[in-house]
Amino acid sequence: MAALDLTRAVWRKSTRSSGNGNCVEIAILDREIAVRDTKDRSGPVLQFTPVQWSAFVAGTKNGDFDLHD
Repeated sequence: MAALDLTRAVWRKSTRSSGNGNCVEIAILDREIAVRDTKDRSGPVLQFTPVQWSAFVAGTKNGDFDLHD
């Protein structure tokens, strides 16, 4: 994937964020979804296609990533 132009990105974080800075933010761009760590906003950014992001969100809602003992 090519580097994203994030100059116009509008970042948002979950309303479920605890407010202690330990969360991620997303920006929905034209053809990609960008994800960054709120503690390191100038750090690396993960990027996903809309199909990849939809699969991730569906898996999250389905409990596919829940930790099990």
